[in-house]
Amino acid sequence: MTPAAYVLHSRPYKESSALVDFFTVQGRVRAVLRAARGKVGSVARPFAPLELELRGRGELKTVGRLESTGIPLLLTGEALFSGLYLNELLIRLLPAEDPHPVMLEHYGLTLQALAAGRPLEPLLRAFEWRLLDELGYGFALDRDQHDQAIDPTALYRWQQDIGLVPVVQLQPGVFQGRELLAMAEADWQTPGALAAAKRLMRQALAPHLGGRPLVSRELFMTLKESKRD
Repeated sequence: MTPAAYVLHSRPYKESSALVDFFTVQGRVRAVLRAARGKVGSVARPFAPLELELRGRGELKTVGRLESTGIPLLLTGEALFSGLYLNELLIRLLPAEDPHPVMLEHYGLTLQALAAGRPLEPLLRAFEWRLLDELGYGFALDRDQHDQAIDPTALYRWQQDIGLVPVVQLQPGVFQGRELLAMAEADWQTPGALAAAKRLMRQALAPHLGGRPLVSRELFMTLKESKRD
């Protein structure tokens, strides 16, 4: 059963309250959590399945009831930063109060997979792709702009609102047909497919994120650089 809600982000609000972004069966909602420094505040943590009752009819609601429905998932290291990345994507891209129950279920399953220590990159690429598709920005990975089957030996570039466009010569940012076909099948054993999927998702997400960089991505890169030093 899909939990009713997860905390995406929380920040102090007025004297003792918090302003919380939730991912719920009703979509992304923002609500005031009163007495956030007390017992109820300890429940409102990321990556924990919650039962949530909201009050009010305006855009900014008030939390009437908040209860845990399970043990919070313990994410550490790169898995933690990956979870924060998912949360930031949802905050930035999901319209307010626009229900996406399939996305909510996929989010919960992705968190469980992160907590279980599964490889990060395939999980992140699958989540990004599902989110784009849910929001109506998805495109075929096995067909080009002319609805022709992707040729594994050909080159393609991605173009917003069009999809995959064949190109005749190598240029920055292009994708090999075999990489695209591997993505379509989630076949991450194909050499270069996972790296190509990361490039493609960045290109596809960029127009919808605007000019502001993702804070979680910058923190993730800082963590990886510190490990190399």
